[in-house]
Amino acid sequence: MPLIDTHTHLESFVRDGTLPDILARARTAGLEALIAIGTSPDDWSLYRDLAHEQRGWIHYSVGLHPCSVDADWEKALAQVEGFWVGVKPGQLPPVALGEIGLDRFHLPKEPAEADTVFAWQRAAFAEGLAIAKRLGCPVVIHSRGAFRECVEMIDASGVDWTKVVFHCFAEGEAEMAELSRRGGYGSFTGILTYKSAENVRAAARLQGLSRLMLETDAPYLTPQPHRGKPNEPAYVRHTADYAAAEIFGVASDELAKMTTANARRFFGISG
Repeated sequence: MPLIDTHTHLESFVRDGTLPDILARARTAGLEALIAIGTSPDDWSLYRDLAHEQRGWIHYSVGLHPCSVDADWEKALAQVEGFWVGVKPGQLPPVALGEIGLDRFHLPKEPAEADTVFAWQRAAFAEGLAIAKRLGCPVVIHSRGAFRECVEMIDASGVDWTKVVFHCFAEGEAEMAELSRRGGYGSFTGILTYKSAENVRAAARLQGLSRLMLETDAPYLTPQPHRGKPNEPAYVRHTADYAAAEIFGVASDELAKMTTANARRFFGISG
C-alpha cells in the first residue's frame, strides 16, 4: 500500500540529527515518496541537496511561506526562479512552487505593524503567483484566516487552477466547492482524524477520493493515535487508514493507490 506524503518539513530533523531514522520509519510505513516543502531561503538548497542524494524518494518545492515574509521579501523571491532555470548537471528542479500564500493567524498584535506585514504578504504572494504562472508549475498554497483573499488573488493572477493545491485544507464544504469549481485541490493532514474536525471531513468527502491527496505537514498536526507527539512522514499512514475506513468506506490499499496516483499526476512525479 504505497503512499506519498505530499507536504512535509524536514529541516528540523536534519538539524537534530534524526533524519535517517525518520526516513527509515517512513519506508517501513510504506511511503514511496515525500515532498519536502520550502519555506524560505534557509531550506531551499538543503532540500535540493536531499532530493539529489535521495533521488526519486525525496522531492522538493521552493517558496516563501507568508510567515517568512519580511521587508526583504523581494530579495528572497528573486532567487526562486533560478531553481528551475539555473539547474546544474545532476541537480533536480523543484516539483512545485510553494508554499506561498497569506496568514492572518500569526500577524503581530499591534494593528499598524500587522497591516504592514500583511501588505508585505500580499505583495510577496502576488509575485510568487506571477513566477508560478511563468513557470507553469504546480503551486502549493498556505491559507490561514485568509481563504477568500487567497482565492481572489489566484483568480486575478491567471495561474492555472488545475495546478493549485491548498495544503492542510482546514475549511469546510463551501470553501471546497469554491476550489473544486475552479479545478483546484485541497490536500489533507492529520486534522482529518481529530474529533472536532467534522467540517474538514465533510470537505474531503465533497472533493472525493478521485482527487484526494494526503500530507503530514510534519513536524506539525500529528494524527491520532500519536497526537501530542511530533509528527513525521510515517504517520501519513494513520491519516490514510482513517480516511479509508471512516470517510470513504474503502479498503486502505484502494485509498493508498488512488492518493498516490493523484499526487504523482499533480506534481509530475514519475513512478
